[in-house]
Amino acid sequence: MTPRKEFQLVIPSNRKNIHRVEDFFHSINDALRLPDEKLHAVLVAVTEAVNNGIIHGNKNDETKNVTVTCSKGNDIIKIFVRDEGEGFKPGEIANPLSEENLMRVGGRGVFLMKAFMQSVEYNEKGNEVTMTIKL
Repeated sequence: MTPRKEFQLVIPSNRKNIHRVEDFFHSINDALRLPDEKLHAVLVAVTEAVNNGIIHGNKNDETKNVTVTCSKGNDIIKIFVRDEGEGFKPGEIANPLSEENLMRVGGRGVFLMKAFMQSVEYNEKGNEVTMTIKL
């Protein structure tokens, strides 16, 4: 059994810090060994999750952080994105593909996360998302 590897990034809730997510994953990719197409998928999904945490979870409050934890097992990578906000109910997100929602901004980030990852799950409070991608 391959030992589990874990990496963590903590950023203040300011969208100017979003580039640090990409820098973080590029810096740990030697350990993760993600092929380019999977690295791209991770970057899109995690950037969306962090952006949601900054804007919707922490309400752009720079005294609050968004924490990204990445854990690599034998054949999967799990990524946890947690904000310090009050949380939300994921089931209440409108389907961005419904005709009445096509021009609305909300919900597209979660849609992208689900499109690029094998699984997307939220904790009970709704302030942490766990995304899984298979290697």
